[in-house]
Amino acid sequence: MELYNSIIRKVEELTGSSTPRRCPYDPQGAWEDTGSFELVMLRDAAYELGGSSKPAVNFTCVTTSAQLVEQDEILVFGPDLTELRGDSAYARIALLRVGDIESDDEDDTEQAFRAIQDMDFVKYHVFPKGYMIRTSSESNREQVRLSSAALKKGISFRAVGNDFIRQYKQNPNILAVKLIFITAPDADYAALEQEAKTVRDITMSLSKILEGMPTDCGSCNLKPICDEVEGMRELHFGKEKHTTE
Repeated sequence: MELYNSIIRKVEELTGSSTPRRCPYDPQGAWEDTGSFELVMLRDAAYELGGSSKPAVNFTCVTTSAQLVEQDEILVFGPDLTELRGDSAYARIALLRVGDIESDDEDDTEQAFRAIQDMDFVKYHVFPKGYMIRTSSESNREQVRLSSAALKKGISFRAVGNDFIRQYKQNPNILAVKLIFITAPDADYAALEQEAKTVRDITMSLSKILEGMPTDCGSCNLKPICDEVEGMRELHFGKEKHTTE
């Protein structure tokens, strides 16, 4: 699955000038997870990531490349949670390495693609205590309200990241996770938002292709994505070949 590779290669170029803090995955260091949505009232909040109309970007990319996602790790670009003093721009990007999904069997390949699309839904099942996540799939936003109590207890991106990766690793198809948190003031959030839109367009296009789409490029609304994303056109025409045989 190489459709997202060009985006993965761009991500760290858009994170600003700060040197990242790299933390290996440690499931024992995961922040407490409540197991269900926890409401953090505004009066109990220290600040919001993505608050005050600041950027709040989220997307997930999948690859089979061990060079792009070598191991389970957490990268933090910019101030950590205890270092912020107010609402901040924010991005969280999950890069997932999966096993080789190539198959000569069309049904197996289709099931693999749909499983990959479902991986993004992990974000709806992570509930770090005192870290209220509000996600919009339509706008690619992930806004976080952080409680003062969690801040006093020393919550960090490393601990929250460990919680996220622990949830991802429950899926046997996911071999490695690189989780990136960004709060750097000079990160290019506008460009990250554009990459998030491209990821969403690719995923939507995959869904449509698997349902069977015509290959008249002049009238197909997927043409911009096929032109931009390496491998999308081959997938599109390959699916058409299977449906017409």
